This record gives sequence, C-alpha cells and structure tokens, in this order.
Amino acid sequence: MRSGSEEPVPLHEEFIYCCGAATHVLKCGPWKDLSKDESKNLPRLLFMIIPGNPGLAGYYRTFIQALYCGLNQQYPVWVVSHAGHCKPPNGMEMIEDTDIKELEDVFGLNGQVEHKLNFLKKNVSKDIKLVLIAHSIGCYITLEMMKRASELQVLRSVLLFPTIERMAQSPQGKLMTPLLCKLRYALYMPVYLLSFLPEGVKASLVRFALRGMKTCDESSITTSINLFSVDCIANILYMASQEMIKVVERDSTTIKQNLKKLIFYYGTGDSWCPQHYYDEIKMDFPDGDIRLCEKGLRHAFVLDASKEMAAMITDWLQDDLTKL
Repeated sequence: MRSGSEEPVPLHEEFIYCCGAATHVLKCGPWKDLSKDESKNLPRLLFMIIPGNPGLAGYYRTFIQALYCGLNQQYPVWVVSHAGHCKPPNGMEMIEDTDIKELEDVFGLNGQVEHKLNFLKKNVSKDIKLVLIAHSIGCYITLEMMKRASELQVLRSVLLFPTIERMAQSPQGKLMTPLLCKLRYALYMPVYLLSFLPEGVKASLVRFALRGMKTCDESSITTSINLFSVDCIANILYMASQEMIKVVERDSTTIKQNLKKLIFYYGTGDSWCPQHYYDEIKMDFPDGDIRLCEKGLRHAFVLDASKEMAAMITDWLQDDLTKL
C-alpha cells in the first residue's frame, strides 16, 4: 500500500440522531451516503471504526485520514461516535425531541451495541462488505455486533487493545471501578464549573494534562474540550461503569465462530488488558491472528500514534484487499 498523496483528504462531518441520541460521524472519502438508494457507484467495502471510551469521533480524525490514504483512497473510512459522547452543535439536543422511544438505555453498553447496528442498518447498503476496526471497549461492541447480526458481511475485524474480558480485574480496572461505580456523580460538579471557562483556557488545561507526551495529535486537544460538558461526561462515565460490571468473561464462542475474520492486537504495557490476557487467548486460540505490540504503543494510541497504527493495519490487510 502506498502512503497516499499529499493532497487534502476529503473529510465530511455530520451530527445526526441515531436511536434517538446525538451521534457524531466523520467520513473520509467522497462517499457521503452508502444507503442502497444513493447511487450505482457504491464502493465494495466500508472501513468502519468503533471507538473506545470516551467514544468521541474526533479522536480518530488523524487515524481515518491516514488509513484512507494508506488504502490509496479506494474505500470510505468512517468513524461513528458512541451515543451521547459528543457535544451536539447549537440547536441540537443530546436526545431527540420525539414521542417515539427509539431504544431503552441507549447510553449503556448494550445500547451502544444496538446503536452501531442501527446506524449500519439505516446508512449502509447490505451489499457493502465491512472491515470493522475497533479500539478498546469497541472490541467488545464489535464482537457483540458479529454475534447479534451474523448477516453482516464482515470481511475482517481488527481489534486494537481489546478490552473484552475481566475489565474490573485489570490493573486499571481495580483502580477505576470504585470511582466509576460509586463516586462518579462526585465528578459532575467540578466538570460543570469548568464548563464555564473560555475555550482557550480549556485547551490549555488539556495541553497541561497531556504534557508528558513528546508529540500529541492536535485533533486530540480540540476533541478533549468535549470532556468539559457535563452531559458528555455523564454518558461516558455511565457507560464505563457498565463496562466494569458487564465485561467479565471473554466470549470465546463468538471468537471461535469468527476466528478467521479476526485480528487481535495487544499491548505489552497495557493496564486495561495486561499481557497475560494475551498469553491466555493465544493459548486458547493457537490458530488465531493474535499479535503483541512490539512498538511500545500506548492503549490510547490515537493521542500520538494514529499514523503508525494506520500504516500497520494497511499492511495486515493487503492480502484480503487484493482478493476483492
């Protein structure tokens, strides 16, 4: 795969309601509508990114642009935020004002799975094959999508730093579970007070928080300003609290049924999915494509290694794409 041209990458941004919840969608490439009625020139393949938590599409802006260029600009690359994790633009509420109840508990973990399936159903033709690229809790969501909707034409699922089991027992989970499950409401007041700060001050606070990084993606700075919204933080922390409770046993049945479609990528120093989780899944599925990071990338790779990750993924998928 070539690294792509130096010309500006076509990037389309939308704020929509999906399952009645505000949703931010970033689309790389000239394809803005992939529904069956849109055109006769639909692409054969869509790359769809399922984010981690916080599930803000903006964190993946550089990643999808690099991936799109690495794919020689042949396929659309979309990222869909988690329901309610984005700060809606002026004039748009977090929840759609309608009498129709779209989905119960859309901001919860189960709701986020149904949210992504609903987005695909309404926005992507069934004839288009999918490459699902998931990050962190997005990997759990992706496995659930494949389990619940076996009719999806998934060519590959790439699971990056997968939090698919024993989250509360991980080093980071042991630290965060009491905070997320018992004390998360205490965080709302300071966030509310900080929300009144000027945007420039908020950006400075984010830069200070990320000061330990040698290089930090500028889009991560601007995206992190969303975290000063009480509504966003409430939905993010609520989903995270459910992760600690519900992500317990690895779904080995779904993995076994889809093993040839899956690529796992574990970190060596990842406190959310420690290396012994990699060792165990590698032992249970010796024929699986299960990789261990040799580059020292952090769990939140989007902060400083989006281009490097995109380059690796395009290399991994070369054989699949040449067979299309």
